[in-house]
Amino acid sequence: MINATIRQLQIFSVAATHLSFARAAETLHLTHAAISLQIKQLEGVSGALLFERIGKRVFLTAAGETLLVHARQILQSLKEADEALLALKGLKGGRIAVAFSSTAEYFAPGLLAEFNKRYNDVSLRLLIDNRDTVIRLLAENEVDLAIMGRPPAALHAFSVAFAPHPLVLVAAADHRLAAVDNLPVDDLAEETFIVRESGSGTRSAMEDFFLERSLKPRIGMEMASNEAIKQAVVAGLGISFISQHTLGLELSAGRLSVLKVEGTPVVRHWQAIL
Repeated sequence: MINATIRQLQIFSVAATHLSFARAAETLHLTHAAISLQIKQLEGVSGALLFERIGKRVFLTAAGETLLVHARQILQSLKEADEALLALKGLKGGRIAVAFSSTAEYFAPGLLAEFNKRYNDVSLRLLIDNRDTVIRLLAENEVDLAIMGRPPAALHAFSVAFAPHPLVLVAAADHRLAAVDNLPVDDLAEETFIVRESGSGTRSAMEDFFLERSLKPRIGMEMASNEAIKQAVVAGLGISFISQHTLGLELSAGRLSVLKVEGTPVVRHWQAIL
């Protein structure tokens, strides 16, 4: 394996993670043929088949599984070496890639602006996507840092809580419950909810909130965008459980109202994960 290149190990790691050359090509912005060629060359260096196809599915061979463990260790060591060298430079120069979950996009620019004031020699790369994609970017060492509401359980990553993250129930400003104080949770049983997609941090927090109170919300729509959810709520299509950080414009314009439900706001914390 002494003749294997770092690029070959990176390509192999991504292909092995997805078990798909097509997905690897999409992720790395390469052609399918380029991925296949690099994997074939790596198999030549290792003297073993790394993938096998059974029907329409691709699997790692025993040799592939063994190499994946070591490839990830090598890539992680290189990342740590790069970080250590940047630290020695006192954050003078270099690049940092940061991924934010979609809900964090409402305060991400402010954080990065403050960082840029202090370390204006550092080049920043910002990616904003859904939670699953951010976790994948972390797993594949595509980013140095991720900001999200809940650390991924499947990753052995270091996380630090750095800011409160309040989640609230909202309705259109003219909703019949908007003016009610100390609203019991049970009074929401007949309401239609517009919610984030399964797997999102906001959706998980909502499910935990209602499970603790033995109430199953009636879900009318699922949406992957906070903006779409807010517009649907403004239009009177239902109520929602959403991050308070996303509501500035709608609240100031009097288009949405935060419901005064007992037990809310639900305060989680933003996590920095690396």
